[in-house]
Amino acid sequence: MKPEPSLGATYLGEGRCRFCVWAPLAQRVEVRIVSQPERVVSLEQAKGYHLASMEKVEPGSLYFYRLDGQKERPDPASHFQPQGVHGPSQVVDPDFPWKDETWLGLPLQDYIIYELHVGTFTPGGTLEAIIAHLDELKDLGITAVEIMPVSQFPGNRNWGYDGVYPFAVQNSYGGPAGLKKLVNACHQQGLAVVLDVVYNHLGPEGNYLRDFGPYFTDRYQTPWGQALNFDGPYSDEVRRFFVENALYWVREYHIDALRLDALHAIFDSSAQPFFQDLAAVVHLEGERRKRKVYLFAESDRNDVRFIQHPDRGGYGLDAHWNDDFHHALHTLLTGERAGYYLDFGSLRDLAKAYEEGFIYSGQYSPYRKRRHGSPSHDLPAYRFVVFAQNHDQVGNRMLGERLSQLVPLEALKLAAGVVLLSPFIPLLFMGEEYGETSPFLYFISHTDPALVEAVRRGRKEEFSGFAWHGELADPQDEGTFLASKLQPELRSQGHHPMLREFYKELIRLRRTLPALAFLSKKQIEVVSREREKVLLLRRWQEEDGVFMVFNFGNLQISVDLPVPAGPWRKLFDSEDDRWYGSGSSIPGQIQSTGRINMTLHPQAFSLFARVKGV
Repeated sequence: MKPEPSLGATYLGEGRCRFCVWAPLAQRVEVRIVSQPERVVSLEQAKGYHLASMEKVEPGSLYFYRLDGQKERPDPASHFQPQGVHGPSQVVDPDFPWKDETWLGLPLQDYIIYELHVGTFTPGGTLEAIIAHLDELKDLGITAVEIMPVSQFPGNRNWGYDGVYPFAVQNSYGGPAGLKKLVNACHQQGLAVVLDVVYNHLGPEGNYLRDFGPYFTDRYQTPWGQALNFDGPYSDEVRRFFVENALYWVREYHIDALRLDALHAIFDSSAQPFFQDLAAVVHLEGERRKRKVYLFAESDRNDVRFIQHPDRGGYGLDAHWNDDFHHALHTLLTGERAGYYLDFGSLRDLAKAYEEGFIYSGQYSPYRKRRHGSPSHDLPAYRFVVFAQNHDQVGNRMLGERLSQLVPLEALKLAAGVVLLSPFIPLLFMGEEYGETSPFLYFISHTDPALVEAVRRGRKEEFSGFAWHGELADPQDEGTFLASKLQPELRSQGHHPMLREFYKELIRLRRTLPALAFLSKKQIEVVSREREKVLLLRRWQEEDGVFMVFNFGNLQISVDLPVPAGPWRKLFDSEDDRWYGSGSSIPGQIQSTGRINMTLHPQAFSLFARVKGV
């Protein structure tokens, strides 16, 4: 069977270009080449698709689609919007001098993810500007760079979740060439690239898809307006649009993994859900290219079906962001209990996260006032992504405070240990490794005053369930965006260089100790002492074993803990002078008779390894 032509403008070489757009609501579709010489050509219709091949159309040519001789709109599958969301689309030459022919991707178990926002990560705020920092990330021990959404959004500053052209790389970030250069450089450094994509909604400004076809449905509503049509009439073509988008990132940009935003806001009651189709097609493409390609689910449902195999009734995605882990850790460190933090606060919550993955696995949620979640104990540990901070949990606070602004240095170190010594895939949020103090605020650059006011009002309403105080930064003000940029000078000041070395050493231990590198929930034992605020975590792989002791309390305490008999050597202590601690009170080697008594400093932790051959 002849493959269907790709959506958008496909440059075929030698001045030839094929246009393909799905527009079942239009009787006649023309493509108007805006560049000189200006031309208008009618497209042939076949099953709602309109196609045409044209000569003398070179890369860089600008064009609009004209619908029924009236409306002129950019291409829904535009590959580049050099003049923004309202301007013409541009034909892009797919050729690029890739140098990653030997890159096969990484095993999922090896992912150590660094999430960043392109506009605020560097002073220049472009994709290409990130390349100069890859050596630093590699040195830290990072193995995968996760980029917040880059699909074209209004203006030049946005988190990226207001994108309206899913195939077009943001013009202010450097467009298609910028992303390809970054991915190419990452692969040459041995770094995988994760791209955050949004298939649950499109932004409000520049969203012209409804002029072309029934992309949206009134049957469901999302927090951001009309839901996309994944299960109604014409939904096959809507699903194709987004599946093809996922394949586009893998094929054209060599992306290694896609983080699928807010899957709980995708409504699909069909017998074979969109997620399942997406996973099957993307994994097949990865096999065809002999590369490891993954899909990460982000959802607030704690629904294991996202990452279960289709044979077990699942959708077949590869890993799931675990907000429960974050919430349990955050409440222990900060004491916050407002909003969704109401559901957390005990040390046993964190212990369950270590043992199972999701904390809410079907029990009653006081915050939701209903039962929540599904059991995840039988899913491998490497199917969960955990973090102490990310763009959501920082940026969706009223003042955008990072953890460095909420807790003391000892608690920052404790958080790093809890995440990086876990059996899950760890994720760091840009700047976390050195204790960045700039906030990460919510920012936009819309052109419609009414829309700007609606965003301001919506942000205020969003925080009504939290006991946060202060003045909400204006999302539209450029100063809000500038205040969110990282401060690179901090990396060489005060305690910040030490904290980076602290993270680097934990990552080194994670990758070199067999008991830590082996990501399993079966070879793990967790003991939580609620009264003392102490958690013991033991992990092992064959003859190699480690145990960690975390003190979440604010007081020094002596505690009796069960530890297998034999000699144990201390490998890491957050209270060592090297880590700006008050000096360790724990000897370099201890002998356990089955139980040990340890004196723990406040908000400190230690790591021990079994002494073998004794």
